Amino acid sequence: MTDHYDALETRDPAEREAALFARLPEVLGKAVAAPAYANLLQGIDPASITSREALAGLPVLRKSELPALHKAAPPFGGFVADAPGSFARLFTSPGPIFEPEGRQTDPWRGARALFAAGFREGDVVLNTFSYHLTPGGFIFDASARALGCAVIPAGPGNTEQQFELIEAYRPVGYSGTPDFLKILLDAAATAGRDVSSIKRALVSGAAFPKSLQEEMKSRGVEAYQAFGTADLGLIAFETPAREGMTVNEDLILEIVKPGTGDPVAPGDVGEIVVTSLDPHHPWIRLALGDLTAALPGASRCGRTNMRIKGWMGRADQTTKVKGMFVRPEQIAEIGKRHPELGRLRLVVTRAGEADAMTLKAECASAPEALQGEVATTLRAVTKLGGAVELVAAGSLPNDGKVIADER
Repeated sequence: MTDHYDALETRDPAEREAALFARLPEVLGKAVAAPAYANLLQGIDPASITSREALAGLPVLRKSELPALHKAAPPFGGFVADAPGSFARLFTSPGPIFEPEGRQTDPWRGARALFAAGFREGDVVLNTFSYHLTPGGFIFDASARALGCAVIPAGPGNTEQQFELIEAYRPVGYSGTPDFLKILLDAAATAGRDVSSIKRALVSGAAFPKSLQEEMKSRGVEAYQAFGTADLGLIAFETPAREGMTVNEDLILEIVKPGTGDPVAPGDVGEIVVTSLDPHHPWIRLALGDLTAALPGASRCGRTNMRIKGWMGRADQTTKVKGMFVRPEQIAEIGKRHPELGRLRLVVTRAGEADAMTLKAECASAPEALQGEVATTLRAVTKLGGAVELVAAGSLPNDGKVIADER
């Protein structure tokens, strides 16, 4: 059995990087044909964006901003130049955010993730993601069919009918949430139904802790997880190495300091920002609001692309203090004004019956006046008073959290 989907997965990392950034200028040129990108990337020469350093100089587009943008300029917020009729399917996600599906084979880039989880051509797959209006069901359906699998479009729920389908078609694979897989297995055991044909699974859309993974394995199902969004499809996926998640091909993934577009130091936790190379629906530095960190070294499975630890929380840590919003971008601005500081964390608590905040700032060597200067900057940026505590370099947790609301 072949271990890898194709030769792209095992190529030299430098070769992959060169190939991605050789394609990026053309994709940027297509992107600025759409009015919203033309405005966002105004004055930028696509031909000059040929490295990660150059890409990091472009503004980020925050996913949290998309609902308002899509509402103001339906259906795609002005970020897609092609007409809706040029796509294969048209979806919506809560917000609303409107997502088109391309006409190409495997438009959501999921076949690699299924292959890494052990799915092969000719397998029958039970797909329990929803097929109603949102793209989840179609993401995994199209990906499995691109791999050569036959798909049962089951959707979630209705376990009794699902048992009939499983006993008739004997699917070897499952795609859906880990929670529904457990529900299905538990209900089958209670009802005495035979679902033993299911031997492997690719799950997403919910937490998949090690304990649940081990439970699935003890029940005969080898389950792997994937990380994706309705906008981008499958972004990263587990492999048999079980060492984090491997980033998908044809994507450029960055990890940035929350509230900024600035890359973090290697190994630090930060926000996921993705650039896709689909010329019909490009995403340029889409900030997802999810936290992760890169893993060092190469995977034991032989795949050479960047690996991430997986989902590690949300980057949008905006909170309200004394009736005013405080955002990660403001904490980042304080850091820019005081480059001698390391990691920053604003801790929000209650003192008596009032909100209180303390900015903890790493500093290798603190001049006497620095604490007061940072306090002044804190007030200037947030319009709120707060204490400043200078702490030793490396003493704050590397978890991507810049605002900790402990009230």
